[in-house]
Order: sequence, then C-alpha cells, then structure tokens
Amino acid sequence: MSIYYIMLIVGIVLILYSIFYFVYMYVDQEFTFFNLVKAILALLIGVSSLVITLPSLKYIVHKEYDVVSGKCVIEITSAGRTSEADFTMPDTDDLFTFNDVPDLDAYGKAIPYYCKVTVTKDHKFEISYKIYDAKTRKLLVTSE
Repeated sequence: MSIYYIMLIVGIVLILYSIFYFVYMYVDQEFTFFNLVKAILALLIGVSSLVITLPSLKYIVHKEYDVVSGKCVIEITSAGRTSEADFTMPDTDDLFTFNDVPDLDAYGKAIPYYCKVTVTKDHKFEISYKIYDAKTRKLLVTSE
C-alpha cells in the first residue's frame, strides 16, 4: 500500500517540478539541451507514474477491495537489505508481492498454504493478506 502512495506522490511532484522548470527556462531564456532533457524526463516519469496509479485511486479512496482466496505458494526473494514475499495463487494464476515477509516456518513450492489476499478491484495494488494452514484452515499470519 505504501508503494501506491509513494508512486502517486512522486508522479505529482515530478509533474509540478517539470512545469515549474519549463516556466523557469522560458522566463530566463535558458533552453539548453541538458535542461530540456531534464524537464522532459521528469514530465514523462511523472505522467507514467500517474497513469499507473490514478485508475486505482477511486478504489482506494472508496475502499472498494476484492479478496482473492485459495491455495497459495509463498516464495521469499531477497536483494541486499530488502526482502519481498511473492504470493502465487495457482488456482487463479495471480501473483501478489508484499514488502513485509510473513513469519512462517517454511516457504516454497513444497509448502502450500491457504491465503486470502485483499487487493484493489482492478487487482493492481495489494492491500493485505491472511495466511491459513492448508489442511486445518487455522489462521497462521496476517498483515493487518
């Protein structure tokens, strides 16, 4: 969820930065190649960030979420100091990624769990998860 807000804020800031930079270049009449590339790059990154996040904004504001449930396989990927948990749902062929790693005994394809993952209606941004034992359906870990 924090990734959504970061992308939204970065998009808004970069678009505002590029607009102010274009105005600054126009007023000072300094249209150098480096300044133009910097302003256009900031504008493109900002617009693409908003294109990704704005369609899901109404679902997040109105708290319209879907719950995807079923058997899942949890795999941990580490890169330096950060780790991510990938929730693969074989029944629906969905893949959800969370930054916080659930505190479980074992991970991987050999250990199936039953998961309930809350996502936005368009399935683009993950909200929360609940992990259950596959056989007993006892709640093991939740992100809430």
